[in-house]
Amino acid sequence: MKHALIFAAGLGERMRPLTGHTPKPLLQIGGKPLIVWHLEKLAAAGVHYVVINTSHLAEQFPDTLGDGSRWGLRIRYAYEGPTPLETGGGMLNALPFLGHEPFIAVNGDIWTDADFAALPAAPIGLAHLLMVDNPPQHPRGDFVLDAHDIVHDEGTARLTFSGIGVYRHDVLRNWRAVIGDAIGVEAKPPRFRLVPLLRAAMETGAVSGNHHHGAWTDVGTPERLAELETTLSR
Repeated sequence: MKHALIFAAGLGERMRPLTGHTPKPLLQIGGKPLIVWHLEKLAAAGVHYVVINTSHLAEQFPDTLGDGSRWGLRIRYAYEGPTPLETGGGMLNALPFLGHEPFIAVNGDIWTDADFAALPAAPIGLAHLLMVDNPPQHPRGDFVLDAHDIVHDEGTARLTFSGIGVYRHDVLRNWRAVIGDAIGVEAKPPRFRLVPLLRAAMETGAVSGNHHHGAWTDVGTPERLAELETTLSR
């Protein structure tokens, strides 16, 4: 895969006051901005082009990361305006910059030791999701991964979606029909979540996945940020 998308447009409301002056993906962890961990992994996995969608304090991203050349990458910034477009709208907005082949998409506010190079170059269906054990703050999980590595919306033994996946462009092909008249779809550009599209694809067995058993953290609060910093310092 040559292209990747990093979701970095969130307002970071649960991270206040830290995100009052710094976007969450640019908060320092382990001696470097959180998003830099992703950039390093993407470069190591052979990615060449990274699109970073931005909104809150957007100007800080190019000021901090530049054009990506220090990691051997080319970075393109996709500004979403003052109101973030959610994951689905953000992906749709960035799609023109993501080539024509499957691409990696990563939430900018997570940390993991997962090897991005181990992700499939192309999903067998529309998407491939990296799943992790349910963290304390999300004990019910999101989806079910069966013995054949197919992801389902219903069932027991649920796992949590890590925020890391590989997608075909066609995952967004019928977004309007799936999303319907939800708030935000009439905005320009439209604003909607990706999860309903994934659930629709799961109904036809078009979402695969694998279970990452290593480290993963949703860096969603100052407390979890501090815990991760302590862990990495050890």
